[in-house]
Amino acid sequence: MADATVLEVPTPDGGSRDVRVSSPARVLWPDSGITKLELARYAVSVGPALLDALRARPVTLQRFPTGIEGEEFYSKNPPRGVPAWTRTVVVTYPSGRKHPQLVVDEVATAVWAIQMNTITFHPWPVSAGDVDGDGGSLDDPDEVRIDLDPQPGRPFADVVEAAVVLRELMTELGLTAWVKTSGNRGLHVYSRIEPEREFLDVRHGVIGIARELERRLPELVTTAWWKEERGDKVFVDFNQANRDRTIASAWSPRPLPGAPVSTPLAWSEVRDVVPADFTVRSVPDRYVADGDPWHGIGEAVGDFTAAMSLWDADVERGLPEKNFPPDFPKMTGEPPRVQPGRKNEANWAEKP
Repeated sequence: MADATVLEVPTPDGGSRDVRVSSPARVLWPDSGITKLELARYAVSVGPALLDALRARPVTLQRFPTGIEGEEFYSKNPPRGVPAWTRTVVVTYPSGRKHPQLVVDEVATAVWAIQMNTITFHPWPVSAGDVDGDGGSLDDPDEVRIDLDPQPGRPFADVVEAAVVLRELMTELGLTAWVKTSGNRGLHVYSRIEPEREFLDVRHGVIGIARELERRLPELVTTAWWKEERGDKVFVDFNQANRDRTIASAWSPRPLPGAPVSTPLAWSEVRDVVPADFTVRSVPDRYVADGDPWHGIGEAVGDFTAAMSLWDADVERGLPEKNFPPDFPKMTGEPPRVQPGRKNEANWAEKP
């Protein structure tokens, strides 16, 4: 095969753009033989849906220069050689540091990222706005993402049960829930919201939702941050709502054997799916046959007030703040960052 292949990629205005893919025969998934060129063609084949998931969002690129069994790194700064037709925006991190991140405004940008050895796209839950329109707020999320993470030994059917009840709860709160496979063992439930609250407030609303789900399914769901307290339950990862915490995009491949894809689902099919069936090779045919199950998500924008009321009610009950990720600065009201098994008088300030 030639040292490079040029793909003709459709543009939003009805034209096309040529994107060069070097080392097209490089094998990214050794177990299935999927190459860099095949991944680039996958992105084109599901392009409109992938673009809907990534459009106008700052994105972190999970890159594998020699395939999934080799070196891995997360690229927050745009890679060198960014084409002139791409866009970047400056985002602020928990430390207060700021720097540009790539924004995907067209499928060609995603293909160029794959040329730079990207396998998984991790978009922020904020919008930079349209290229020629008003900018969005990079401090106020417009998307809630709830990660249902089954602990070892918990079957996928139980994750589905948690997701179905979560959907019922979110509907009660005035939110439209959308579900996708994680590309691994879990499910992700999303909802679009008005971008009128900053990250910490949205995280508190997610904690309110998570605690209410835990109350409804106490034998199945947990909000325990420390793994030793989770048992074999489904963990609701509320910390994915933090600034600079991202989840694999809808339609994004994952760096796991079999080349699984984080695939949007219709709620009517969620009980019957086998996540491993959704791969770089199978998803394009599904997309051609069924379209995008998340079509219309951009118009289904909910009010997050009721979710915030759950948080407020829990505060009134005396429930405390939850732990933040270890790389975050110590946050107001946060309990000591000490694993439960290591608590003692010297490192634990809380009174029994």
